[in-house]
Amino acid sequence: MSAADTPPMLSAISISIHAALFGLSLALYAPHASAQQAHSLTGATTLDRIEVQGERGNYQVPRISSAMKTDTALLGTPQSVTVITDQLIRDQSMQSMADVVRYVPGVQMGQGEGHRDAPILRGNTSTADFFINGVRDDVQYYRDLYNVERIEVLKGPSGMIFGRGGSGGLINRVTKLANWTNQGEISATIGSWDNRRITGDFNHAMSDTAAFRITGMYEDSESYRDEVELKRWAINPTLTFRANEATRISFGYEHFEDDRVTDRGVPSQLPIKNAPLHTDSSTFFGNSELSPTWVRVDALTATVTHDFGNDTRIVNQTRYADYDKFYQNVFAGTYTAANNRVAISAYNNLTARKNLLNQTDLTFKVETGAVKHEFLVGAEFSRQETNNFRETGFFPAVGANVTSAFVTLPKTIYTGPIAFRQAASDAHNNSVAKNAAIYIQDQIELSPQWQAVLGVRFDRFEADLRNNRNGSSLSSSDDLFSPRVGLIYKPKDNISIYANHTLAYVPRAGEQLASLTPSNRNLDPEKFTNDEIGVKWDITPEVTTSLAIYQLSRTNVAIVDPNNPAQSLLVDGQRVRGIELEASGRITDTWQIMGGYSYQDSEVQQPGAQNGNRLGQVPKNSFSVWNRYDFNPNWGIGLGVIHQGEVYVASDNTVKLPSFTRVDAAAFYNINEKLRMQLNVENILDQDYYSSAHSNNDIMPGSPRAVRLGVTYRF
Repeated sequence: MSAADTPPMLSAISISIHAALFGLSLALYAPHASAQQAHSLTGATTLDRIEVQGERGNYQVPRISSAMKTDTALLGTPQSVTVITDQLIRDQSMQSMADVVRYVPGVQMGQGEGHRDAPILRGNTSTADFFINGVRDDVQYYRDLYNVERIEVLKGPSGMIFGRGGSGGLINRVTKLANWTNQGEISATIGSWDNRRITGDFNHAMSDTAAFRITGMYEDSESYRDEVELKRWAINPTLTFRANEATRISFGYEHFEDDRVTDRGVPSQLPIKNAPLHTDSSTFFGNSELSPTWVRVDALTATVTHDFGNDTRIVNQTRYADYDKFYQNVFAGTYTAANNRVAISAYNNLTARKNLLNQTDLTFKVETGAVKHEFLVGAEFSRQETNNFRETGFFPAVGANVTSAFVTLPKTIYTGPIAFRQAASDAHNNSVAKNAAIYIQDQIELSPQWQAVLGVRFDRFEADLRNNRNGSSLSSSDDLFSPRVGLIYKPKDNISIYANHTLAYVPRAGEQLASLTPSNRNLDPEKFTNDEIGVKWDITPEVTTSLAIYQLSRTNVAIVDPNNPAQSLLVDGQRVRGIELEASGRITDTWQIMGGYSYQDSEVQQPGAQNGNRLGQVPKNSFSVWNRYDFNPNWGIGLGVIHQGEVYVASDNTVKLPSFTRVDAAAFYNINEKLRMQLNVENILDQDYYSSAHSNNDIMPGSPRAVRLGVTYRF
């Protein structure tokens, strides 16, 4: 490990602390917020926050409810949390989860084979660790932001609150719900490569006891990638009722459709060169007409909240979601330099899932002498039924049972026939996963300076899988104990120093509930352990900074027993040691920032050739900062810089993607109180780079310079 390639941990800590002190010293010169602003920010309940028309936005949120399932200040949360606010989403013209995580330290977005969100949180790739208002949304698809109020990224395992999964963290979308603020908004965006998108948000108080809100979106866009296009639309009405002064009931329904071309990028030059095959960023490999992907989501939600008084509250959430997801891809494989050919393969997969989930959370406060307690007692029940059906692409022009063909460069499009049918190993399964959980947590205020968080969750997870091809069935069950231990010291009201220990598990059914095999069904679940210390400092009520140092270990990884290939062994899997530094908020009345730095020292820890390698797509150093500066109430500009160090595509450490620095910019103009315009330019310097990957032959070139012009009308 060279000093140029990898700074030692102590050096990285020193760099982070010096950077933090530099940023904080600048912020100390910012004028303090008025007493009225300070009170509104420290006393607000984020869950029930109503954004009033004309209120100035902010990149900082002081309190959230998801991390602890209680309304808790981020200062009192012993965990690294990044919140992407509605204001930041608007200012950067974000349209996808990939846009969201660009400014989140310690999180990258994998390619996801061109058909799904696949974040990499502290070195752990996931396609299932997504939640909506704290409830699971775990099917593989691309999520949209049209109905989002904010996005919360919780880093480190959170098994005590969220149960199974969440190996490196999770992403929670907080959606827009009906409230008693009468306002509406419609936005239209046009941009490079025929980017065309419109969103709407209408919120209306029907009476003192009932409110209605509807959000919607339609998009019809092409891409900088040849032959790639996207069409999607959604609608999300919600109703909120005040049954009485103490009881509130909310209902919601979402219908979401997304149709696009599955795009898996470009192959590498292995074994001639450990780098991507050099092509124009627009070059598409495979066959776009035979590579459709689509998803249909219908989801119903109901939430009942009752306040008993005396700081006692109960919340019950029920969500039923019906997902249908299909993708087919004709994609590139190995490149052969001798004849300048690229292998082409194909398959498809259909997934149908029905989720029924129910959560109940009771919170109450108790004082025992000088010690104060805030208790959470909860239960969760779920049933998830999944049907999977996969087919392999065969190439009749090459041979009846041949599963690959070739294109010879510069030709990259395969135009021959492909027949899709089931191969011997293709899945045709039905699985049912059931989970019952209870949990208890105590947030203890030992003194004004010392606080502790103690919690434990017990999950009974059962999975049954039927192979419809041969009629065989497999079952497994796991008892999961997920503790949480946190300690917080507050030398001042606006500073907290914390230590935290958490666990999470992924059962053998896998994150997508279809991975049971005869050899793994009786194995212990994979285990993820996170130990973290950190400092949080609210320099002003509108500026939040944090520094976290952590170690996240993955154990109980199953590998084939070299002495008995029919059996599996459990070994240590990987370890990530890291540092995350973050700052967000309003530095002055005219200047806002969102930025962070991440150092990740990742290592494979299992027998075999990869032992000691770095994890795929986990950069050692990454940095991002976004600034918005308002010259006056009408004009403002934005400037962002994203830097990512070089990464290996996969843990075999053969193909390497170079580091890159990308610059984004924006201009904002308020024509009047109701009408505003903004211009966003992504990659303004037209930097060539690679944005993500899935494997050594699935590498996605980053977008060239792209422009978006948006107009928003409020009424």
